[in-house]
Amino acid sequence: MVIYPSITLFLFVFGNQLATVPLYQRTFILTISLVPWMMFVGLPFIDYLLHRFLKK
Repeated sequence: MVIYPSITLFLFVFGNQLATVPLYQRTFILTISLVPWMMFVGLPFIDYLLHRFLKK
């Protein structure tokens, strides 16, 4: 619920700039930017939404 949309949006926004970068550097850039986003923002937000939904 967080990973696929985040990667898709990131590649949509930065895909053209990253197309010229070698694959190993693209992977590194994706990893260092998206893992913190998912761990500290995306997943806690989904967890919050699920807890609110399940309490009702």
